[in-house]
Amino acid sequence: MDQLLERFAAGYAADQDKLSGKGDDQSSIHYPAVFLFIGDKAAGAIEPMMSINQKKWDNSAGVMYFHVGTGAAYGDSGQPHSPAGTGSSRLYNREGSAESAQRLSRFVLTSAPAEGDAKSLRKELYQSFYRDEQQLYGLNRALRQLSYDIADYGRLYSSFDRIHLSVITRVDDPLNVFITEISLLAESIFSQSFKSVQMDLYVLISEREQMEAFGYGSSAGVAFLRELELMQSPDFNFSARLHVTEDGLSIPVTHQPAPLFDLVYVLSDKNERGISAAGGLRDNYEIICHLSLLKNRKQKESHYDMNSGGYNNTSFKNNIMTESGRQGYISAGFSRVKRPNESIAHAVLYHLYSGLLQRMKNLPEWGMKEKMSFFGLDQAAVSERAGRLVPDSTKITEMTGMMTHPVSYASLKRMTLREAEEALFGGGSEAYFQGNYVQDTAHKLQQMEAGEELRALIRRRLREPSGIGIFGIAEWTDEKNGAGSVLEAIQSRIRDLSAHLDSERSQLAGYYEERVEEQPFPKRPLMEKHNVRSFIRYFFETVYQRKLELLLLETELKLYRRYESELVRIHVEYKHKALELTELQSTILNAARASIRTADDYIGQNIMEYYGVVTEELMRELESRRGADIFFEERFMGSFTELLDEGRERILARLIEVCRRELLDAEAFDQTFEEELLNRANVTTEYSNRQVLPKEELFKKLYRTLEENAVINARLLEYTQEHRYEEKYFFGDAESEFIRYASTADETSRIYKLGVVHEKRSSGVEKLNIMGGFHLEDLMYYRNGRVYYETYVQNGYEFHGIEAERLPELR
Repeated sequence: MDQLLERFAAGYAADQDKLSGKGDDQSSIHYPAVFLFIGDKAAGAIEPMMSINQKKWDNSAGVMYFHVGTGAAYGDSGQPHSPAGTGSSRLYNREGSAESAQRLSRFVLTSAPAEGDAKSLRKELYQSFYRDEQQLYGLNRALRQLSYDIADYGRLYSSFDRIHLSVITRVDDPLNVFITEISLLAESIFSQSFKSVQMDLYVLISEREQMEAFGYGSSAGVAFLRELELMQSPDFNFSARLHVTEDGLSIPVTHQPAPLFDLVYVLSDKNERGISAAGGLRDNYEIICHLSLLKNRKQKESHYDMNSGGYNNTSFKNNIMTESGRQGYISAGFSRVKRPNESIAHAVLYHLYSGLLQRMKNLPEWGMKEKMSFFGLDQAAVSERAGRLVPDSTKITEMTGMMTHPVSYASLKRMTLREAEEALFGGGSEAYFQGNYVQDTAHKLQQMEAGEELRALIRRRLREPSGIGIFGIAEWTDEKNGAGSVLEAIQSRIRDLSAHLDSERSQLAGYYEERVEEQPFPKRPLMEKHNVRSFIRYFFETVYQRKLELLLLETELKLYRRYESELVRIHVEYKHKALELTELQSTILNAARASIRTADDYIGQNIMEYYGVVTEELMRELESRRGADIFFEERFMGSFTELLDEGRERILARLIEVCRRELLDAEAFDQTFEEELLNRANVTTEYSNRQVLPKEELFKKLYRTLEENAVINARLLEYTQEHRYEEKYFFGDAESEFIRYASTADETSRIYKLGVVHEKRSSGVEKLNIMGGFHLEDLMYYRNGRVYYETYVQNGYEFHGIEAERLPELR
């Protein structure tokens, strides 16, 4: 059942996510943008980032993506690739979906050394890059083609003066050994079409994936970080013949003394608190896309300049630079809040089910006569049933024709009725009655399926619009219910019948002792035979008719006793059914509470209270339009008893079906993030209910949740406050009540810059925290990996393509 509940909530959330973002405003980027992915391990970021940008940017169709790898990252996808070391290079363009065909290019390095030679893999890669001129020419051609492709989308951008080049790599990917060469070649080629190239580097660290090969992976990562320290030094200069023409002529590409990248971002799957991200590196893809938008966003006429305005790249760079001129690195954190759709689905399902159970427990104010009639156990019904089991009096009339012993009336009249019966019939009359009445009735009673008939009747009655359900049956058959119990009424009827039967038997026994001559049957003087026949008729019409009435009472009493036993069993059965229904309620409640507790991307307060009110209102509205018993009709829930026969899962499945069709698709749930949040904040409840948060408290908690979930994605050690510089940005509707609250929260004590990227949106709010000023030696990853790096180097491993003497000392 847990899986069924999860699928239901996830399905509803997925459907809402598809709908909720349709009305969101998209941002635009001002200048052309290219995302350059270097290394096979960076390939996993391409599709997610394309999807994010496509959803967020209205001119995302002009954003280009370029991947440099060995082909291993997508070799299983059916795309052709050359084996390493063939000395050729290939450009795979126009691949993927129709929408991405014009925007994603792949360049395959085909002269790489065998991966098995790990000791010198990075060094050999670097050297092979320069040895294969044909491959270098292929890379030139691919990047030029990319530059030409960008020109085709000029109409999508406000300016073509600058291009934003974002280089993305994994810290432990061996292909980043020539990140300098690829980045500078790309910058040089783009400079031929654009006045300036702003180039940023995003370094991704996956500490989780290094569980197996932590030694070599950490060493390779530290090797790259050491090279990065050189690239970002203020006096870094570089020159190499990277331009290759179609005639095989090479032209140098030169970088004058300055840091290679404008800014370097270090993003890990372990955050500043040392906690691993549940989604691995996926949050970092969101961060890269939002950082790119922040730095390259087209300002709209409706732009809102709040709390010291928007992002300023120059100002940020200056704030993360030390007095010595050493530029710091940057990390970031990202969080998003949206309607808690899964929690909403669970809460509505719970309140729908609780409402149904409450309706089943709200029993009508019936008297005992009506209750007994509901079960078919009223006196008239049981008497009629007993009458069908006992033969009618026809055969008693026939008894007058029985053979008699020759006894004179003169002898009979002084006898008691018992003596007279014996004298006339011996045991024949009693044997006849036993055979034709008592035994026949006993046989019919034995064949009668009283329990099944009673259960079938109850099931029929449960399908009727009487408001009686499983809880009613369980309660009314409970002996502990006292005067309200049908079982107690049956027991009372048994006591009354037993007493009446004893009285009737006693009267019959007394009657048997009366004399024949005292009986009021027709007598004629001197007519012996006539008087004997007259007595016989009278005897059977009185004594045996009374015996037949006694048999009816005995049969009725036996029926009641049978019903008493069956009601005890029925009570146990329906009490168990009621318990199953209650346990299902607890299961749904636990799922709802768990969903609310784990909804890290949103606040869970007031969800149960608010959607309890909404659900009840919708249920009452449906009942007023379609009838009070609409939820128990076949097109809705139908018979809970029959559903329960198939198991609780069947009830839950039907409940989910009704919930999705009749409630969750209602207009009351078609709310924006802001509307839903405010409605929950303003839910009317009793003053004593301290579990419900007022609007101010809900905003405050939501603000804290956004901040806590946007913790920086880099683990640092002994990072001093004096070097730490932070900026925080909300992405959302600046006119919304929550954004207005958030922009002034902590205003007096704020030590960071706060801005708002205004976007008309209904689906939620996002927050991006940017922190810069730290250095490589502050990274826990660097500190932990340094010992592996030094050990591997001492054991003959060569990680660098350039001479180690050119690299800065390990800090």
